[in-house]
Amino acid sequence: MPEENAVMKEAAVEKPEGTAIRQISVFLQNRVGALMALTKLLQDNSIEILGISMQDTTEMTLVRLILSDPESACLLFIERGIPYAECRIIVVELSESRHRLADCLSCLLAAELNIEFCYSLLIRPHDFPLLAIHCDDVDVGCDSLAKAGFQVLCQGDLSR
Repeated sequence: MPEENAVMKEAAVEKPEGTAIRQISVFLQNRVGALMALTKLLQDNSIEILGISMQDTTEMTLVRLILSDPESACLLFIERGIPYAECRIIVVELSESRHRLADCLSCLLAAELNIEFCYSLLIRPHDFPLLAIHCDDVDVGCDSLAKAGFQVLCQGDLSR
């Protein structure tokens, strides 16, 4: 019987529904105004930047983006010949009381997941900070965080 109860508890945990959040990575030339040009291109096509992270090297800059409309952005980048890559990413809501950063990281550590990178988002849909996390296994990360009571967002939560 204890095994059945454990299975029932696992089944009761709500998994985030909807489309997984897609991060788009763009490689920019290390030139003055390159980020502004990318931002303006997206803005002119009614695509909002919801999260951004930059990593600079001597020759190029890697810009990681979470966008309001990743599908349209990919089509735009193809049309313009802008090289990009995409991956699924976890976006989790943190709070000042129960679900803090340390709790989130502990949850992922308990699931034996390696965090490859993370960054905060520019928006706060429910007035709580959002953290984008890329780890070894996004599905296991989402499930672990949801089971621990964290609000894991989907693309629809961000695009509204």
